[in-house]
Amino acid sequence: MPTQNSTPLTLQEAQELLKPFNCIENKSITSESEKALIRQALLLLTEHSDYQILGICADTAAQGLSALKSYAEALGYPSLFDLQPIEGSVYIKFNPKTGLCYLDSYTGIHRGVLVSCQSAYEDGINEMYGHLPLDLFHVS
Repeated sequence: MPTQNSTPLTLQEAQELLKPFNCIENKSITSESEKALIRQALLLLTEHSDYQILGICADTAAQGLSALKSYAEALGYPSLFDLQPIEGSVYIKFNPKTGLCYLDSYTGIHRGVLVSCQSAYEDGINEMYGHLPLDLFHVS
């Protein structure tokens, strides 16, 4: 596996790094260097898709909105959202292509961010990765 100081990732390496984030199993990231590598892989894959849809599962609205803002900014989308916080666990969906963004209560067990890469062409990146860490793009 490439290290943080190695040459840039290839698309294939990025896909392999994100493969364990299959939306079913809960993969944990154990170090800051692994977190940096996952960030690099995700950013590379999103550069090769037309747009991304975000789904966020969080314990609180504040936690979810913080993740939404940091992911949106990292992916180059506007990060001002007019969502009314609610009590309890939440699900937030953001589709930058349609402008749809909503927050609703969530009773599921998963926590994290789903990133669905959307491409208009078959050879583009059309994959979903998650559940990625809520704080993946938070600066330490």
